[in-house]
Amino acid sequence: MLSLVVTGCASRAPAIASDTNFWTGRLALQVEGRDAQSFSALFELRGDDQRGELVLLSPLGNRVAQLTWTDGRAELVSSEGRRSSSSLDTLVEDVAGTPVPIAALFEWLKGRPMAVPGWEADLSASAEGRVTARRHSPPPAASLRIALTR
Repeated sequence: MLSLVVTGCASRAPAIASDTNFWTGRLALQVEGRDAQSFSALFELRGDDQRGELVLLSPLGNRVAQLTWTDGRAELVSSEGRRSSSSLDTLVEDVAGTPVPIAALFEWLKGRPMAVPGWEADLSASAEGRVTARRHSPPPAASLRIALTR
């Protein structure tokens, strides 16, 4: 599970043509079950599922982790070091402790529905900058809550 604490990380962000796809806010991920886990952080997200960057920040604004992806390669930089993978989804699952549908996440943040097997997204408050999604299968159940500030 993502249990990262650091005062700062630095890494080169991937070249992204436009900041049109840029969001900031707060996210919370909760995984239920026998090994229940939860994580929340401020975040900055830019790009799309093919090329982008996710920066997680502490409540004080310190960088906790930075995840970048491009050209079929993903890298995480945190206080625990650097981790790389050829699959963004695999790296996110390793870090978060549960699968998170990254491609759908970008659509949900735009207020557009995208079906993902096992997931149910609630976009009813997306105009106010709030998105929630719940995974029912496969177990364990998980919930993702996002509140945007931009």
